[in-house]
Parts: sequence; C-alpha cells; structure tokens
Amino acid sequence: MNIENLISELLGGNIVLLVLAALIIIALLKAVRIVPQSEKYVVERFGRLRTVLGPGINVIVPFLDRVRHKVSVLERQLPTHSQDAITSDNVLVQVETSVFYRILEPEKTVYRIRDVDGAISTTVAGIVRAEIGKMELDEVQSNRAHLIAQIKTSVEDAVDDWGIEVTRAEILDVNLDQATREAMLQQLNAERARRAQVTEAEGSKRAVELNAEAELYAAEQKAKARRITADAEAYATEVVAKAIQEHGIESAQYQVALKQVEAMMEIGKGAGKQTIMMPSNIVDVFGDAFKMLKGKA
Repeated sequence: MNIENLISELLGGNIVLLVLAALIIIALLKAVRIVPQSEKYVVERFGRLRTVLGPGINVIVPFLDRVRHKVSVLERQLPTHSQDAITSDNVLVQVETSVFYRILEPEKTVYRIRDVDGAISTTVAGIVRAEIGKMELDEVQSNRAHLIAQIKTSVEDAVDDWGIEVTRAEILDVNLDQATREAMLQQLNAERARRAQVTEAEGSKRAVELNAEAELYAAEQKAKARRITADAEAYATEVVAKAIQEHGIESAQYQVALKQVEAMMEIGKGAGKQTIMMPSNIVDVFGDAFKMLKGKA
C-alpha cells in the first residue's frame, strides 16, 4: 500500500507537467516542416492560403497552420498527344506533340486549375490547330522550328495564370493520309523531271556557247595570222621598194634570182626517185644569181 500510495502521489503531482511536456513536443513536431529540394508546400490557416514553404527547414504555427498541398517542382512531360489539323491549303495532317513544363507558383496551380495535365493538353491541342491553320503544308514541313517556337510562345501565354512555365514544346511528327502522300510523291517526281530537263537544256546551251566561243576564237586567231602575214608581206614589199629606189633595178633582179634559186633547192629536196624537168636556161639563172650574189658581197 505504501508503494501504491507513493506512485499515486508522484503521478498526481506531476500529471500536469507530463501533459504540458507532451503538448510541447507535439507542437514542436507540428511547427517544424522540412521541405525536400524538389517540392514546395502550400500552407493554409482556417481554409485560407497562408504561405508557401520552400526547400529546407520551415516553421509554422502549430494547430493553426496546416500543410494542405505538397507540389513537385520537377520538370514534367505530358503524354505524347496525336491530333488532326488542317493547313491553310486544306490538307489534313496528323500531328504528334510533346510538351514539358514545371510548376513555379504552386499557390496559383492548386487554386486555379484542378487537372493540370488535362488543361495543358487541351490548350496545346487548340493552339496547334490554330497555328497550323495559318500555314501551308510546305511551310509546316520545311519551317517546323518556327512553328514550334510559335506554339511554345502561345502556350506560355495561356498557362501563365496557372503558375506554370512551359520549358519545351516539340512536334514529333507530321503525318499525311495515303492520298495526300501519293499526290505529293507525284508532284515530287514531276519536279525532279522538270529539274532534269532544265539541267539538260542548260548543258546543251552551254555546249553551244562553248562551241561558238571556240569557233570565234579560231576565227580571231586566223584573222590575226592573216594580219601578221599581211603586215610581214607589206614590210617586205616596203623593204624591196626602198632597195629598188636606192640601188636601182639590180636589187629587184637580185631578189628574183634569189627566189629562183630557193625554188630550185626545194624541188631538189623531194624524196624518192623522180624525174624533174628543168628549164633550158637554168644554168644561166644560177650563173646570173651567182654573179649578183658576188656583186652584193
């Protein structure tokens, strides 16, 4: 009985302290919040937004403040989405898109939108249809980078009120129906045939131009040769005329005799066995030429 009475006295005297200590421990546990680096906590007080806790150790008012939402701030990727769109030249295309985003302001996201992924997917689908509707099929195929930039900018403006940042927007593929593909293939083959014809025509034209240039060059060279020959003959005639003027008729006879001797020498150089008929006065010609040469010397 003495032991029981002692325990009762101890508990009866310190029960208040024990309860107070327990309350303090619980309050500390509720007041301190450790937030991971990849998350943010949205804190409410009496159902209203109180604050947003960032990574690290945070302190809130226990029993009054409550963490209502734990939001990841990691980059997220929406599931690949395929949709139909019509270009400005009335071609039906099937576009596969992918969007990456992350939450920057959780207080806007949790209080302004319920299904984030669904809302962004719907927004992207509408913007893709609108942007592709402004472009022709050739532009969609060849200027995809510009189209992606336009889609990303439009999506960013649309989701800005939700506290979301669109980090990337990609067009993975643009598919056409079978009829359109066949028509494009025919057009491509026709374009290739046209280019081949143009190339062949340009080659023929260039060949004609080169031949004409070659003929012109040959004609110019022949004319130049004739001009040089004519100049040489004119010079020779001028020299002979000057010699005749200075030395009389003997100079002319000397030139004639010299040409006769040269002609006879060329005839004598002929190859093979042949009979050459000489003039009867050939000896006199050589004699006269020799006398003139001797006289010139």
